[in-house]
Amino acid sequence: MALANILRDAARAEALPRFRRLDASMVTTKSEAIDLVTEADVATEEAIKIAMARFMPAALFVGEESVAADPALLGRLADAELAVVIDPIDGTANYAAGLPLFATMAAVVSKGETVAGIIYDPMGDDWMMAEKGSGAWLRRPDGEAVRLSVAAPLPLAEMVGCASVSYLPVNNRAQVLANLAKVRVVSNFRCAGHEYRTLVSGHSQFSCWNKLMPWDHLGGVLMSQEAGGYAARLDGQPYLSHHVDGGLLVSIDRDSWDELRREVFSF
Repeated sequence: MALANILRDAARAEALPRFRRLDASMVTTKSEAIDLVTEADVATEEAIKIAMARFMPAALFVGEESVAADPALLGRLADAELAVVIDPIDGTANYAAGLPLFATMAAVVSKGETVAGIIYDPMGDDWMMAEKGSGAWLRRPDGEAVRLSVAAPLPLAEMVGCASVSYLPVNNRAQVLANLAKVRVVSNFRCAGHEYRTLVSGHSQFSCWNKLMPWDHLGGVLMSQEAGGYAARLDGQPYLSHHVDGGLLVSIDRDSWDELRREVFSF
């Protein structure tokens, strides 16, 4: 909860006051037009970094914006004794567009293994979180806690889920888009944090991404597993803290994962 409150304090101090108040000078493009960073991303991460230096001074701090400034930092994650991985504003494109679908996220990694994850929703003012072996929980600032669980299995034609095809190879994109017609509903929130929250609270059956950065997925994968779900890279191998490619499919159970991989995410 101490880490959860650090995320909340930073988001409330830096992200929320700037929401729908950004001008063009406060938003810049990183790798391409859909990859944005705002003044709020940088300020929120810096506030978290300062608080983490007091709370966990021995931990390696790996933030999305810190890695943008120093890419070598990412390579230290796999071997770190203890690390905290931060996404100050997940869903920056939504945030910059004034859409209230963004999150502040953290994962704690010990010797390459994710041991805790937190997804804070600044608009709803609550957290979804998990510690390894302790289940997944919705927690509110008043202390209320609700245990989370993934949905019951459904036939493929009735499944609801999220999928991002933006980073798929161009020659595979059309095939996956055609295959997605086999499920009932497919969405893309442009915010991994809220896609994980939807899955672990029992409102969808799957989420799939091709681009993997640790701040987007480490906490959410642990949370999904603690809520009873199944996650693996698209080749079937476990998803680990140092992976940045290979695709990722998260579903409510192994059987659903196998069917989705075979029928939808096959290329």
